[in-house]
Amino acid sequence: MGISKYSLEFKKDCVETIIRDLRSASSVAHDLGLDAAMVRKWVKFYELYGLAGLERKSNRKYSVKFKMKVLHAISTGRFSVKESALKFNIAAGSSIINWQRNYEKFGILGLENKSGGRPKIMSDYKRKKRKSDKPLSREEELLLENERLRAEIAVLKKLDALILARKRPRL
Repeated sequence: MGISKYSLEFKKDCVETIIRDLRSASSVAHDLGLDAAMVRKWVKFYELYGLAGLERKSNRKYSVKFKMKVLHAISTGRFSVKESALKFNIAAGSSIINWQRNYEKFGILGLENKSGGRPKIMSDYKRKKRKSDKPLSREEELLLENERLRAEIAVLKKLDALILARKRPRL
């Protein structure tokens, strides 16, 4: 989700305008150029949790036990996904949908938190050979020169092919 697009103060002002002036979330959203569903969500979170409900909630880690509790509440029919997100103070209902999908696919192991990002040590990573201080033998020098010349010839062939392709008339 990244950084919240709207400040806490802005969200609070929107919600208080709706409550104080008895306006609909749709009218306030229209006046400010916002999505009405998002403003309604802010109001519900504010009503349930106060100012803390409007704070940014991304990048939270939930325990497997908590996820199971939420999924159980949905499966028993007590709450819908949206209602569960509100009841359990979860920022996005899409998180719950992902938990459901992972639980169906992998069972309880699918609900465990996975570390994100790039692994610290890549298993197939090969370190470059260190250059030694000793000079190369004549044979090694010739092999390196041979490799450079082959690469140069390959580049020149490719260049010739491109030039010929440009000169050739297209039908």
